Amino acid sequence: MAGNAVEPGRTVLSRALAILDSFTERRPEQTLGMIVRDTGLAPATVHRLLAELVEWGALERHGRGRYRIGLRLWQLGALAPRGRRLRDVALPYLEDLYEATHQVVHLVVRDEDQALYVEKLSARPQVGVVSQVGGRLPLHSTGPGKVLLAYAPPEVRERLLSGPLARVTPATITDAARLRTVLADIRGTGYCLSRDEMTMGASSVAAPVFSRPGEIAAAISVVVPSRTGNLAPLVPAVRAAALGISRALRDEVFR
Repeated sequence: MAGNAVEPGRTVLSRALAILDSFTERRPEQTLGMIVRDTGLAPATVHRLLAELVEWGALERHGRGRYRIGLRLWQLGALAPRGRRLRDVALPYLEDLYEATHQVVHLVVRDEDQALYVEKLSARPQVGVVSQVGGRLPLHSTGPGKVLLAYAPPEVRERLLSGPLARVTPATITDAARLRTVLADIRGTGYCLSRDEMTMGASSVAAPVFSRPGEIAAAISVVVPSRTGNLAPLVPAVRAAALGISRALRDEVFR
């Protein structure tokens, strides 16, 4: 038995990680009671671990009895080699894409069955988006997510398609057969057009970034208001940026 008799089978580390994992983009700040309800841990255990996590810098106290992720975790996350190298290589191309469109630009990677947003460029976006750097969104309901899913290993694709597909908006594709066709089209054309599937009023053009032929590393996208009638003129710019990042990543490998 790990830990103590009150919470058998859970180590101190697993309990601390459960507390950290309870913070999400929808709940960036939490009280002790909220964490207790989410983790199922005893209040005394949560109180003790919160104090230790705050002392180490993983969490910060904010206001009366509220906690949020601390800068120490952000500093550690910035050292992750995959995300850091990818972001460093991609950023000049993302900036060029932003200057060409003056719309929201994303860099996204797949994290298990979710789309993880690594970078986001925007000034005063003309459309509301729910994405945040470090945030995760469903693969099937986002433009870059569908690109990542289209080029994911077949077993990953089939696992997601065999389960329920959550309806985020009325336009979200929740039929597995239809989504399978859309993913095949993405592989055939090399890009994805998405309208109102994650946020009503927001549409996107997305394209894959490859670290080597056939091996997807990320996806990039531009988000525009859905009132934009024709998304096709954005495709060459998005694809050119994705190809530039792909070439730069391959050059990094062979240096």
